[in-house]
Amino acid sequence: MASNPGMTPDQIALIKATVPVLVEHGNTITTVFYRNMIEAHPELNTVFNSTNQANGHQPRALAGALYAYASHIDDLGALSSAVELICNKHASLYIKPDDYKIVGKYLLEAMGEVLGAALTPEIHDAWGAAYWQLADIMIGREKQLYEHAEGWTDWREFKIVNKVKESEEITSFYLAPVDEKPLPAFQPGQYISIQTYVPALKHLQARQYSLSDQPKPDYYRISVKRELGLDPAAPGAAAHPGYISNLLHDTVNIGDKLNVSHPYGDFFLPPVESEAGNPIVLISAGVGLTPLTSMLNTLISKSPATRKLHFIHGARSSRVRAFKLHISELPNEFPSIRTTSYTSHPSEGEVEGVDYDHAGRVDLTKLKDQDLFLDDAKTDYYICGPGKFMIDMESSLKARGVSADRIKMELFGTGGIH
Repeated sequence: MASNPGMTPDQIALIKATVPVLVEHGNTITTVFYRNMIEAHPELNTVFNSTNQANGHQPRALAGALYAYASHIDDLGALSSAVELICNKHASLYIKPDDYKIVGKYLLEAMGEVLGAALTPEIHDAWGAAYWQLADIMIGREKQLYEHAEGWTDWREFKIVNKVKESEEITSFYLAPVDEKPLPAFQPGQYISIQTYVPALKHLQARQYSLSDQPKPDYYRISVKRELGLDPAAPGAAAHPGYISNLLHDTVNIGDKLNVSHPYGDFFLPPVESEAGNPIVLISAGVGLTPLTSMLNTLISKSPATRKLHFIHGARSSRVRAFKLHISELPNEFPSIRTTSYTSHPSEGEVEGVDYDHAGRVDLTKLKDQDLFLDDAKTDYYICGPGKFMIDMESSLKARGVSADRIKMELFGTGGIH
């Protein structure tokens, strides 16, 4: 991405000069922005995650994005992966160009409300130019994504044809289109948005959930963790349970209908063309196993005999470990597949070496080089789980000589700059 020629050198310098201001006031600006915009446009409640609004995650994420953008205003290529992530998420929510006009208006007004006279006309104009520089890039990319959706450019009605409890926390939902038309294939690792009415909020809400099985023409499968809304980093803080996940677990049943988006996402396994292929290591924690299970099931359907594959997963106990039987039996059927399970809080009666492989959180130092296929410079590593977990796994792999280009991570949630 090159800098927009519409921005003058003076405007670029002004944007970079506001970086310290964003450090100090960024979160206040974004909090005011969301409050004012949603007050004026309540219809946008259907787009923005009410839980992440309540717990402050969304304003903090936007403040971080503004800081990163201002810091790299003269080197936007550094943000290309973050922009791709956000554009895919926007496409899954069917964001349209007119929505950017609303966001731009209220973002600049929030800057003025918080900064007062410090937002001079020159800085205001510079941020207006900077905003539209980024907005034009994103509108263009989202247009491309919509064009590749083969006409599926709005919410589509699906019905739940099966509901399967995978663990104490995770339940799978099998979703079939009401119109019964064949579903487009997706790249394993991608997600769909689910939209439904939330009685507690009195409006529609949407959430992204990874597809957890290989592509099928007649249904999609998602596997959803019940989110209790407890933040271990803020003990004693008010909980904001996941509205959609709890509705899906408690009140949505077989036969019920949901709105579903076309699959999107920039974290995925490239097409598997043949049985021969580079070794792959899939590393996950908790519900992060869902996109990697899609990858796993796709790989064993395409290249079960020859491709080296290692599925590594960490969970608190067997009670919350999804797909336990399916995954643990794979090495018996496919000699080229390995699986390793870590359990941080074993249940009473669970035995190390029988019910799980290692006690504690996922620790790659407990695995030998050959377990991670480190002798092959073509091995690819896919990681999904909580943010700190992914960063720790990335650091551990790099410490053992794995280059950054072979490590892929799902930076999801409210979006992140990594």
